[in-house]
Amino acid sequence: MMGKAMARTKDASKEATRDTREGQDALRLGQQIRDLRKARQMTLAELAERVNRSVGYLSQVERGASSLPIGVLQAISEALGVRVSWFFEADNDVPEHERDVIVRASGRRAMEFSGIGVREELLSPRLSGQLILIMTRLEPGGSGGEVPRQRKGEEAGYVEAGQLELTIGDQCHLLEAGDSFSITGDQPHLIRNPGDIETRVVWVMTGVDY
Repeated sequence: MMGKAMARTKDASKEATRDTREGQDALRLGQQIRDLRKARQMTLAELAERVNRSVGYLSQVERGASSLPIGVLQAISEALGVRVSWFFEADNDVPEHERDVIVRASGRRAMEFSGIGVREELLSPRLSGQLILIMTRLEPGGSGGEVPRQRKGEEAGYVEAGQLELTIGDQCHLLEAGDSFSITGDQPHLIRNPGDIETRVVWVMTGVDY
Protein backbone atom coordinates (compact mmCIF):
# COMPACT_ATOMS: atom_id res chain seq x y z
CA MET A 1 0.00 0.00 0.00
CA MET A 2 2.80 2.38 0.90
CA GLY A 3 4.47 1.72 -2.46
CA LYS A 4 1.30 2.59 -4.37
CA ALA A 5 0.86 5.77 -2.34
CA MET A 6 4.44 6.81 -3.10
CA ALA A 7 3.90 6.11 -6.81
CA ARG A 8 0.75 8.24 -6.83
CA THR A 9 2.63 11.05 -5.08
CA LYS A 10 5.44 10.90 -7.68
CA ASP A 11 2.91 10.90 -10.53
CA ALA A 12 1.12 13.92 -9.04
CA SER A 13 4.45 15.70 -8.62
CA LYS A 14 5.43 15.03 -12.24
CA GLU A 15 2.02 16.27 -13.44
CA ALA A 16 2.33 19.43 -11.37
CA THR A 17 5.82 20.06 -12.74
CA ARG A 18 4.61 19.51 -16.30
CA ASP A 19 1.67 21.89 -15.76
CA THR A 20 4.01 24.53 -14.35
CA ARG A 21 6.40 24.18 -17.28
CA GLU A 22 3.56 24.36 -19.80
CA GLY A 23 2.18 27.43 -18.08
CA GLN A 24 5.59 29.12 -18.19
CA ASP A 25 5.97 28.25 -21.88
CA ALA A 26 2.53 29.67 -22.69
CA LEU A 27 3.35 32.88 -20.82
CA ARG A 28 6.72 33.23 -22.60
CA LEU A 29 5.16 32.58 -26.01
CA GLY A 30 2.34 35.05 -25.35
CA GLN A 31 4.83 37.72 -24.32
CA GLN A 32 6.87 37.14 -27.48
CA ILE A 33 3.76 37.53 -29.64
CA ARG A 34 2.76 40.71 -27.82
CA ASP A 35 6.23 42.26 -28.05
CA LEU A 36 6.59 41.41 -31.74
CA ARG A 37 3.10 42.70 -32.53
CA LYS A 38 3.87 46.00 -30.84
CA ALA A 39 7.21 46.25 -32.61
CA ARG A 40 5.40 45.77 -35.94
CA GLN A 41 3.04 48.63 -35.01
CA MET A 42 -0.03 46.34 -35.11
CA THR A 43 -3.06 46.45 -32.82
CA LEU A 44 -4.76 43.36 -31.42
CA ALA A 45 -7.78 44.07 -33.61
CA GLU A 46 -5.61 44.19 -36.75
CA LEU A 47 -3.88 40.93 -35.86
CA ALA A 48 -7.21 39.28 -35.02
CA GLU A 49 -8.59 40.22 -38.41
CA ARG A 50 -5.54 38.83 -40.22
CA VAL A 51 -5.63 35.47 -38.45
CA ASN A 52 -9.45 35.19 -38.31
CA ARG A 53 -9.61 34.96 -34.53
CA SER A 54 -11.36 37.09 -31.91
CA VAL A 55 -9.61 39.92 -30.07
CA GLY A 56 -10.57 38.28 -26.78
CA TYR A 57 -8.90 35.00 -27.73
CA LEU A 58 -5.66 36.69 -28.84
CA SER A 59 -5.64 38.77 -25.68
CA GLN A 60 -5.78 35.56 -23.65
CA VAL A 61 -2.99 34.05 -25.78
CA GLU A 62 -0.77 37.06 -25.11
CA ARG A 63 -1.42 36.66 -21.37
CA GLY A 64 -0.60 32.96 -21.54
CA ALA A 65 -4.16 32.08 -20.52
CA SER A 66 -5.24 30.19 -23.67
CA SER A 67 -3.77 27.30 -25.60
CA LEU A 68 -2.18 28.03 -28.96
CA PRO A 69 -2.44 25.30 -31.61
CA ILE A 70 0.45 25.20 -34.07
CA GLY A 71 -1.89 26.14 -36.93
CA VAL A 72 -2.88 29.37 -35.20
CA LEU A 73 0.76 30.10 -34.32
CA GLN A 74 1.62 29.61 -38.01
CA ALA A 75 -1.05 32.15 -38.99
CA ILE A 76 0.19 34.62 -36.37
CA SER A 77 3.77 34.14 -37.58
CA GLU A 78 2.80 34.89 -41.17
CA ALA A 79 0.82 37.98 -40.11
CA LEU A 80 3.81 39.27 -38.14
CA GLY A 81 6.34 38.48 -40.87
CA VAL A 82 8.39 35.79 -39.11
CA ARG A 83 8.83 32.04 -39.26
CA VAL A 84 7.33 29.89 -36.52
CA SER A 85 10.87 28.98 -35.41
CA TRP A 86 11.36 32.64 -34.36
CA PHE A 87 9.33 31.92 -31.23
CA PHE A 88 11.42 28.91 -30.24
CA GLU A 89 14.97 30.15 -30.78
CA ALA A 90 17.87 31.10 -28.60
CA ASP A 91 16.63 31.47 -25.01
CA ASN A 92 17.69 28.07 -23.65
CA ASP A 93 21.33 28.45 -24.67
CA VAL A 94 21.80 31.97 -23.32
CA PRO A 95 23.63 32.09 -19.96
CA GLU A 96 21.40 33.41 -17.19
CA HIS A 97 23.63 36.44 -16.54
CA GLU A 98 23.42 37.48 -20.22
CA ARG A 99 19.65 37.26 -20.67
CA ASP A 100 17.99 40.65 -21.20
CA VAL A 101 21.49 42.16 -21.51
CA ILE A 102 23.58 40.58 -24.31
CA VAL A 103 22.78 39.42 -27.86
CA ARG A 104 25.49 37.31 -29.48
CA ALA A 105 25.88 37.60 -33.26
CA SER A 106 25.09 33.91 -33.66
CA GLY A 107 21.92 34.17 -31.57
CA ARG A 108 20.04 37.02 -33.25
CA ARG A 109 16.37 36.58 -33.99
CA ALA A 110 15.54 37.37 -37.62
CA MET A 111 12.45 38.58 -39.49
CA GLU A 112 12.23 37.74 -43.19
CA PHE A 113 10.10 39.71 -45.65
CA SER A 114 9.79 37.65 -48.80
CA GLY A 115 9.39 39.40 -52.14
CA ILE A 116 10.93 42.74 -51.13
CA GLY A 117 14.52 41.68 -50.41
CA VAL A 118 14.55 42.65 -46.72
CA ARG A 119 15.78 40.87 -43.62
CA GLU A 120 15.62 42.42 -40.14
CA GLU A 121 17.73 41.14 -37.24
CA LEU A 122 16.90 41.99 -33.65
CA LEU A 123 19.98 43.39 -31.91
CA SER A 124 18.18 44.11 -28.64
CA PRO A 125 17.84 41.36 -26.01
CA ARG A 126 14.07 41.88 -26.09
CA LEU A 127 11.39 43.77 -28.01
CA SER A 128 9.82 45.27 -24.90
CA GLY A 129 11.45 48.31 -23.38
CA GLN A 130 12.03 51.95 -24.18
CA LEU A 131 14.60 51.35 -26.94
CA ILE A 132 14.73 48.76 -29.72
CA LEU A 133 17.86 48.10 -31.80
CA ILE A 134 17.42 46.44 -35.22
CA MET A 135 19.66 45.76 -38.22
CA THR A 136 17.96 45.91 -41.62
CA ARG A 137 19.63 44.10 -44.53
CA LEU A 138 18.51 45.17 -47.99
CA GLU A 139 19.44 43.15 -51.06
CA PRO A 140 20.35 45.16 -54.20
CA GLY A 141 17.07 46.70 -55.33
CA GLY A 142 15.39 45.69 -52.07
CA SER A 143 13.06 48.12 -50.33
CA GLY A 144 10.75 48.50 -47.38
CA GLY A 145 7.75 48.30 -49.70
CA GLU A 146 5.82 50.84 -51.73
CA VAL A 147 3.72 52.20 -48.86
CA PRO A 148 5.55 54.74 -46.66
CA ARG A 149 5.87 53.60 -43.08
CA GLN A 150 5.17 55.87 -40.15
CA ARG A 151 5.92 54.98 -36.54
CA LYS A 152 4.50 56.46 -33.37
CA GLY A 153 7.93 57.02 -31.86
CA GLU A 154 11.20 58.54 -33.00
CA GLU A 155 13.86 56.52 -34.79
CA ALA A 156 17.39 57.00 -36.01
CA GLY A 157 19.65 54.97 -38.27
CA TYR A 158 23.28 54.41 -39.19
CA VAL A 159 24.27 53.07 -42.62
CA GLU A 160 26.88 50.43 -41.84
CA ALA A 161 27.42 49.24 -45.43
CA GLY A 162 26.20 49.94 -48.96
CA GLN A 163 23.91 52.77 -50.02
CA LEU A 164 20.50 53.79 -48.71
CA GLU A 165 17.90 55.80 -50.58
CA LEU A 166 15.79 57.43 -47.86
CA THR A 167 12.63 59.25 -48.90
CA ILE A 168 10.98 61.44 -46.26
CA GLY A 169 7.85 63.12 -47.53
CA ASP A 170 8.77 64.53 -50.95
CA GLN A 171 12.51 64.68 -50.19
CA CYS A 172 14.81 61.87 -51.38
CA HIS A 173 18.25 61.46 -49.78
CA LEU A 174 21.09 59.17 -50.87
CA LEU A 175 23.16 57.98 -47.93
CA GLU A 176 26.52 56.19 -48.06
CA ALA A 177 28.22 53.90 -45.55
CA GLY A 178 29.04 55.90 -42.44
CA ASP A 179 26.11 58.32 -42.82
CA SER A 180 23.35 58.52 -40.23
CA PHE A 181 19.87 60.04 -39.95
CA SER A 182 17.00 60.76 -37.59
CA ILE A 183 13.24 60.65 -38.22
CA THR A 184 10.46 61.96 -36.00
CA GLY A 185 7.29 59.95 -35.44
CA ASP A 186 5.13 62.06 -37.74
CA GLN A 187 7.31 61.66 -40.85
CA PRO A 188 6.25 58.87 -43.28
CA HIS A 189 9.27 57.46 -45.09
CA LEU A 190 10.51 54.88 -47.59
CA ILE A 191 13.83 53.03 -47.80
CA ARG A 192 15.49 51.35 -50.78
CA ASN A 193 18.87 49.94 -51.75
CA PRO A 194 19.82 51.56 -55.08
CA GLY A 195 23.25 49.91 -55.19
CA ASP A 196 24.61 46.56 -56.35
CA ILE A 197 25.77 45.28 -52.94
CA GLU A 198 23.89 44.57 -49.71
CA THR A 199 22.92 47.58 -47.62
CA ARG A 200 23.01 47.26 -43.82
CA VAL A 201 21.29 49.81 -41.62
CA VAL A 202 21.32 49.81 -37.82
CA TRP A 203 18.14 51.39 -36.40
CA VAL A 204 17.47 52.75 -32.94
CA MET A 205 13.73 53.03 -32.25
CA THR A 206 11.73 54.14 -29.27
CA GLY A 207 9.34 51.53 -27.97
CA VAL A 208 5.58 52.02 -28.12
CA ASP A 209 2.73 50.89 -25.87
CA TYR A 210 -0.89 50.28 -26.89
